[in-house]
This record gives sequence, structure tokens and C-alpha cells, in this order.
Amino acid sequence: MQKNLANQLSDHILTYIIIDFDSTFSRVEGLDELAVIALQNHPQKDEIVAKITQITHLGMEGKMSFESALKERVSLLDASKHHIDLLVEVLKSKVSASFERNKQFLKDFSENILIISSGFKEFITPIVTQYGIVEKNIFANTFIFDENNKIVDYDKENPLSQNNGKVKLLQNFNLESKFEPESLVYVIGDGYTDYQIKEAGLADKFFAFTENIERKSVMQKADHIIPNLDEFLYLNKFPMQISYPKNRISVLLLENIHQKATEIFKNEGYQVEVIKGALSEEELAEKIKDVSILGIRSKTELTAKVLQNANKLIAVGAFCIGTNQIDLPACMQKGVAAFNAPYSNTRSVVELALGQMIMLIRNIFDKSTKMHKGIWDKSAANSFEIRGKSLGIIGYGNIGTQFSVLAEALGMKVYFYDVVDKQALGNAQRCNELQELLQKSDVITLHVDGREDNANFIGKNEFDLMKKGVIFLNLSRGHIVDIQVLAENIKSGKVAGASVDVFPYEPKTNDEEFFTPLRNLPNVILTPHIGGSTEEAQENIGNYVPNKIIDYINTGSTFSSVNMPNLQLPAQKQSHRLLHIHKNTSGILAKINNVLANHHINILGQYLKTNEQIGYVITDIDKEYDKNLIKDLKEIEHTIKFRALY
Repeated sequence: MQKNLANQLSDHILTYIIIDFDSTFSRVEGLDELAVIALQNHPQKDEIVAKITQITHLGMEGKMSFESALKERVSLLDASKHHIDLLVEVLKSKVSASFERNKQFLKDFSENILIISSGFKEFITPIVTQYGIVEKNIFANTFIFDENNKIVDYDKENPLSQNNGKVKLLQNFNLESKFEPESLVYVIGDGYTDYQIKEAGLADKFFAFTENIERKSVMQKADHIIPNLDEFLYLNKFPMQISYPKNRISVLLLENIHQKATEIFKNEGYQVEVIKGALSEEELAEKIKDVSILGIRSKTELTAKVLQNANKLIAVGAFCIGTNQIDLPACMQKGVAAFNAPYSNTRSVVELALGQMIMLIRNIFDKSTKMHKGIWDKSAANSFEIRGKSLGIIGYGNIGTQFSVLAEALGMKVYFYDVVDKQALGNAQRCNELQELLQKSDVITLHVDGREDNANFIGKNEFDLMKKGVIFLNLSRGHIVDIQVLAENIKSGKVAGASVDVFPYEPKTNDEEFFTPLRNLPNVILTPHIGGSTEEAQENIGNYVPNKIIDYINTGSTFSSVNMPNLQLPAQKQSHRLLHIHKNTSGILAKINNVLANHHINILGQYLKTNEQIGYVITDIDKEYDKNLIKDLKEIEHTIKFRALY
């Protein structure tokens, strides 16, 4: 036994690990898969495979004697060596993700790992030996073949073919020679037969493995329930391929975020909780205590008060364009990276604005309302084409520029105003002053950000400058328009039509009644903040934001973060990556490098990016290092947050 290696890896008393194969090392049950292959052309394939699968479950849950379950399944197989060869090829792609991820551990610790399975060596050995497991440590049943290589039986003298077989096998061992004195024996498996090893006093702990299947009767017997091999290695302080078990990273998604985001986070291995509505500041302050990743849309506010309780928060995702609902400076001072989706719903907002503009200038909305009341009002009065009209776009960003191109293609003359110097697209003309745009435009559309300085950006003075009969659209943020003044201008006829998708106060849930002075006014389209609410846009956002957050957690890359210094990092190869977020104070990089030098650490690569408030240092170092290094780096003055990746 490689006692020195084992002690080095475990940092404590010598440990032996017994691992099951079916539904543990492999994601599937070998015999069940063999039945699918062997019975491919059998007229009763589905019926027989279903029966074999049912027997497997009964046996694994301890509801049927294992000996009977094995006998019945093999009798139904009708398989040969050829089918086993095909099965091996299938099983190579069915190894559990966490075992695949920790292949190096299995190889390094192979002398101390035993595969004990009630499955069959013929398909187990070719798989596990690829992961460094030594063949002498593989224990399983064996088939008996006839002269035509057809499976006709199995070795019934093998203890693993019998009831309580794993216990019998281990009892037949000379444990004192097999296991070092005072060593620990751990069992990892998903079935009742794995628990029986602990029950018989032959193992110190039983870990119920639930990455592939959860058997409640087995989980109830376990010392620990482990959703993957990472959790087992973390609990027992063994070296892992990843820095932290992903199942310990908790995600909270609010406000009906698209199911795609949930799927992405779950596929990454994170724990995900979904709440349909928004949460108040008090509710979120309580809920966020153990949350690692927060996903919100526009109604939930992540305030400094909430962040005081967010001791585990790594990142926040705004599943929308705007981020004014997030206290970005407070997140930055907490070392919490924020991401949004600046492009994913652009087209959806533009299409809604374009459609509403046409409906308003044709006065279609009021005519439709009359029709629903039985009133036939066929008239061209106050109904116009958009061709030849002037469109004024306030805010020439992603949405404004797309709207500009489409409107011009429809024959409109486009003006735009932006506080930032922007390149005009097509024949659009820049207005140097807001006043100029307001006076020239037949249609005015707002696409500015939601910063506090923009409160009541459009008020009485601005409406006074507009043409009589102007069409007015706001699909940006509710507080940038004085709603009361807009209502007065609609009533007076100064504004001939308006569409409003955003409001100073919006209901937290669909059950709350909505109030606004714009209700029941003529030629006014009110929509419940749905500018970006199309299936395409929400799916795009559901893809984009989680992947940015996962990339940040896995690599440290802050590219596209709205509050952190942006760093797009090269791939991490055979190194540890140290992430150090600190207040932007002189000398921090020197202190980091002094700590590394004191620990005789070789730097493979280093990257620094700062903004006015914080600095972000990424350091790639040699694979091996003194564990006290982490402690010393965390204790550097002005450190905000530190993480290590490997």
C-alpha cells in the first residue's frame, strides 16, 4: 500500500474508499443498459427492459432479495460477449461527471480505492481501469458463457452474487492484511447493499451518492448524503479538481426569470431556488444570508442594507438591460460582481416601440376599443402614415440605434440626442441640444438609463417645447418622466398619443392592483413593463447572464461586469489561480508579491485592473503551495475578497 501517498492526500489517518459502480461510478445500471442493447431487435423489448429495470430498483432499495433480483435479470438478458463489447463503448460515455472531473484523484489514490459491485467484471473492469483503478482492487460478479459466447449463467460461488454479498466478500478478506491497522474505511454508493457494509461494522462511514439517482430508503441510512464526488472529497479534505463543491453554491432566482437560467445553473451543479415574484428589502435581506448567486429583474432592489447580510454572495445577475435597481458601488465594496444583459432583449424592445408608434399615429387603439363596445367608427380623421414623419430618439444606445435603422427604412426622418458623442447610423442626424430634438420631432421615444439624475428628465418644460399632436413613447425607465404632467398634456391634446411601458412605481406581483393617472386616457397604450418580455429575449437573457456568472466563478473573468474592473483571462493550465479584490490603494500588488515571495511561490502569470474604487489582481501560480499562503493573502490590509481557483 502506498501509505505515504495516502497520508499526503488525506492529511489524516490512512483511508480506504469502497466505491460502487452502477449509478455511482457510472451514471447508469450496467445490466439495464446491457438489456437495451441485447434486446434491440426483440419483439418484446420494451416490456422485458421495463421488467429488468423494475427488478433493479426493487433490489437496490432492499425491497427484493438481491439474489433473486440478479437471477431474474440475467435470465431475461439473452445477451452475448458481442453485446458486452457494445455496452463497454456506451459506458465509456456514461461515467459520472464528478468522477470524470476528479480523474487525477482516482489515479493518485488508486491503491486505496476498491470497486466493489454487484455488477459484472466484464463491463466494469474496462471502464474503471481507465481511471487508474488497479485491477486487483476490482471485485464484481462474472458471467458464464457457452461455446457460442452467449451468456448462460453467472458464477454463483462468488459472494457478490448472493444476498448480503458485499458484506460476505469483505468478511472473507483478511482485513488486517488488506487494510492498515487503525485505518478508516469509507463506502460510497447508491444502494442498500452499500449501506449493509457499514451496518455490518466493516466500514466507518457510508456516503449515499445522489448524483445520478436518489433512493430515499438508502439516503435515510447514510452518514452523509453526497450529491457528487466533489462533496465527498471536500468533506474529507482530499484534493479536488475544483476549488469548492458546486452543490454548495446556492442560487436564488426571482421575478419569473426564464427556465433556461435555472437549467444552466442546475447543470453546473448549483443548488437553485426559484421565486416567481419580487421580494421587498426586508424579505431579501433575510433570504440572501446563504445565497452565493442572486438573479433579479427590474422590481427587486439589491440595496446596501440587503448586502449587509450577503456574506456568501459572489455575483448578482440583472436579467434585463438596466442595473439601477442594484446598488453597484455597495456591491463593488463587498466584492460582489454584477452582470446584466445589455443586448439580449434589444430587438424585442425595438419591435414593441415600432409597433406601438404605428398604432398610436393611426389611432388604432381607440378604434379597437370602440369596436369591442359595438361602435363602428370608420374615419380617417387623426390617422396618419409614419412615412415622412420625424422620429426623435432620446438615448442613442443599443435600442436607440436599432430603432433608428428600422424607422429610417420605413421612410422616417430620424433625429437623436445623447449626452455621449455617438456615431450616427444611416442618415440619422444628431441634435446637439435636447431642445432642438423636442421641437423638430413628430414622434419622441425615450431610451435613456435609469440613474437617479434622470428623475423627471422629461417634465413640464420639455412637454412645452414639443409639437402639438406629438406621439410620445417611454420604454426605458418610469421615473424619468413626470407622469402627472404627461397626463395633463394628453388631456389638453398637446400629446396626441402615448405608449408607456415603465412606471415610477410598479406592482411587485401580478396580484397587486396597478394605479396611474394615465388610466382611461384616449389613445394611450399602457403595458406592464414587457418591452423585453418575449420568449426569444427571455431565453437569450436566460442564456447570457448565467454563463457570464459561471465564467466569473470558474475562471475569475470579469468581462462584461458592470461594476468590476473588466478582465478577460486566458485559460488556466496546471496552476492555481488566486483572485484578490481590494480597495484601490497604492502598494497592494507589491504586498501580494511579497507574500508570494516569502512562500517561495513561482508566478506563472499576473493580471491587474483597477477602477477608482477597487483593484482586481489575478495571479496564476505553481500547482503546489503552502496552505498558509491563503491566510497571509487574506490578511493583507484593504483586502475586500479573496478566492482561489484550481
